[in-house]
Amino acid sequence: REAELLVVRARVREHTAELDRLTDEVHRDEVARAEQRLRIEALEARAAEEYGVDLPTLVAEYGPAALVPPTQAQVAAAADAGEPEPEPVPYDRALQEKRAARAERDLAALGKVNPLALEEFAALEERHTFLATQLEDLKNTRRDLLTVVREVDARIHQVFAEAFADTQREFAEVFATLFPGGEGRIFLTDPEDLLTTGVEVEARPPGKKVKRLSLLSGGERSLTAVALLVAIFRARPSPFYVLDEVEAALDDVNLGRLLTLIEQLRGTSQLIVITHQKRTMEIADALYGVSMRGDGITGVISQRLRELQDA
Repeated sequence: REAELLVVRARVREHTAELDRLTDEVHRDEVARAEQRLRIEALEARAAEEYGVDLPTLVAEYGPAALVPPTQAQVAAAADAGEPEPEPVPYDRALQEKRAARAERDLAALGKVNPLALEEFAALEERHTFLATQLEDLKNTRRDLLTVVREVDARIHQVFAEAFADTQREFAEVFATLFPGGEGRIFLTDPEDLLTTGVEVEARPPGKKVKRLSLLSGGERSLTAVALLVAIFRARPSPFYVLDEVEAALDDVNLGRLLTLIEQLRGTSQLIVITHQKRTMEIADALYGVSMRGDGITGVISQRLRELQDA
């Protein structure tokens, strides 16, 4: 009996050890089950918070049983190659974990989400629209200004060409009057570009072969300048002309020729001539002079010669 009792006690110890082992395993399973339940609840809360998807929809559309659609990169690659869109494939945990890890890295590279991005985008979009409108207005204004510039240039070309042609014709006649037997002309240095061209004057008095003004005497240069001035007057008449001692360097013969031109201008315009030449004063209608009296006071005197001649 003692031997049987010892055997029974040994079996009791074995069963007690087995019970303790089973109890520990059950406890571990309950702890693991609780941890899994907490993890699932946390995943459900995360899915609802981050993605706005409830558990049934998440399992139905994104569970292991659902087919995985192709990525945007795969769809774009197939479109570039002219191939049909790839078909959905069965769920592969390892492959999808790699895909999720890559997506998380890309998301982390984007940085933090700016909650005011939409407002900033709206403000920048409004600013861009305003600047685009202003730029378009500037382009339209520039186009209009270029049109006006072209019209003004065309008008300048026309007016200048007409005025130059008239002046050129008048200069030849006036020069022939001031230098009988001589030849004078004006011409453009660049007839193809009237906006930048220069005007050259050629003068050849009678008996001389020179044409450049620098080779003429002082009186000849003065008379040539007067010829050009009178040619402009005759090409584009004006109601008044003011001449300041234009005949100061002229001799009697050339002065007489100039007075002939002045007489011609008197028919269409009024002339104010500042001069010290007696012969010029003789053809005037009225004289105005400055004289100093005996007391040192300057006085202005005037005399109408035309009235005296008529009387």
